[in-house]
Amino acid sequence: MLSRRNFFKGAGAMTAAVSAAAVSRVAMAALPEAVIQTRPDTMPPLAPSSGRPYNPVVTLNGWTLPWRMNQGVKEFHLVAEPVVREMSPGFKAHLWGYNGQSPGPTIEVVEGDRVRLFVTNKLPEHTSIHWHGQRLPNGMDGVAGLNQKAIQPGKTMVYEFVARRPGTFMYHPHADEMTQMAMGMMGSWITHPKAKHPLIDEVDRDFVFLLNAYDIDPGSYTPRIMTMMDFNLWSWNSRVFPGIDPLVVRKNDRVRIRIGNLTMTNHPIHLHGHEFLVTGTDGGPTSKSSRWPEVTTDVAVGQMRQIDFLADEEGDWAFHCHKSHHTMNAMGHDVPTMIGVDHRGLARQITNLLPDYMVMAERGMADMTEMEMPLPDNTERMMTGEGPFGSVEMGGMFSVLKVRKEQKPGDYKDPGWYPHPQGTIAFEWTGALAEPARFQSEGGQSMPAKSMPMKTVEARVRKPGGRSAGGKPASNTK
Repeated sequence: MLSRRNFFKGAGAMTAAVSAAAVSRVAMAALPEAVIQTRPDTMPPLAPSSGRPYNPVVTLNGWTLPWRMNQGVKEFHLVAEPVVREMSPGFKAHLWGYNGQSPGPTIEVVEGDRVRLFVTNKLPEHTSIHWHGQRLPNGMDGVAGLNQKAIQPGKTMVYEFVARRPGTFMYHPHADEMTQMAMGMMGSWITHPKAKHPLIDEVDRDFVFLLNAYDIDPGSYTPRIMTMMDFNLWSWNSRVFPGIDPLVVRKNDRVRIRIGNLTMTNHPIHLHGHEFLVTGTDGGPTSKSSRWPEVTTDVAVGQMRQIDFLADEEGDWAFHCHKSHHTMNAMGHDVPTMIGVDHRGLARQITNLLPDYMVMAERGMADMTEMEMPLPDNTERMMTGEGPFGSVEMGGMFSVLKVRKEQKPGDYKDPGWYPHPQGTIAFEWTGALAEPARFQSEGGQSMPAKSMPMKTVEARVRKPGGRSAGGKPASNTK
């Protein structure tokens, strides 16, 4: 299997070589190299070595697909295939994806580029690819049966079109979509503007990732594809916290984050410590009159959101979905609420029969982070992650924006935990405390209920045969 060995060292030489005029007709007629990536790390941005210049993106826990220039056409090779994705250290899933990973590699082009995409199918069933949000010829839209014949196992098909407008887009199957997207088949597509754009500001750091969700039973590897809403793993680029890398920036960097949602529900994405503007969707850049400062933006199903902000506050800032169950890993969603229930007597009786019995959630769910009970193999803890002050008690869709003034331009290495200046950390109060004032919530109704007089009603029982309960002929008199 190919890897990205020496890729960043030799990417320039590789793409320059295949685009040179001296390349033979045979070489130019062959398929572009199918570059494969299996590492789950966030790879450095891929600087363009041919074609129009642009400022490349950084794919969170992912990478950008290399291309070759062939007589002015930018050629890519995607391979749809089963993959093993490490969702967090020690926890792996058997998914379907592209070029060794789920999601597949990000595709970066420039407005006006003619793009040719070879798609090879190594799945056990047919597939296709829909280029979500693109303006293109109808026969290139990728809906199997409607716009094209499906790509059969072992076959390769070619898509070709011009990237007509800049923006943040996606690609995903449009054949047996329920199965293939539930198994992780998707990827990001970025079209950069060919010139300075009145609605697209230049930024120093540009990140992209997709929201996806899985239902994988504790101890198993393969997602349930029939699940409609009850997912137990909410992920960014098929990674769950603590496996999601931080977004590392330099203080006063202009930062862009592009987010696409291919789950089955909406996600309010929330950034701490900064406010941002929603500057783009999968329909293109937003008008400046439609933008306002936010700290949370809702990303609905099938949508892209592009947010821009100035990273002018140093620190380690939480960045997450604001649906609390989406910052939780498997095992947590079916645990009953036991807060305030005294288990002591019952627990003693149960442990006589089941020595390993353990009370759960008696005081809340935070105790789950400290439990040392054995978990099934290949199971991520429900809430986890160690920070500089203890357990972060998070999972799922959670990461950290790390802003540092000493971070060098273009340096994405994790700088470690933020060294807080003296006197800027919340601290315990040990002095005397006055009795706090408490709000009395008892009260009456804002509109009194109408008083209804009670009436006395006498009822007689009728029995079959027209006789009353006393044996006399039934009567309607009172």
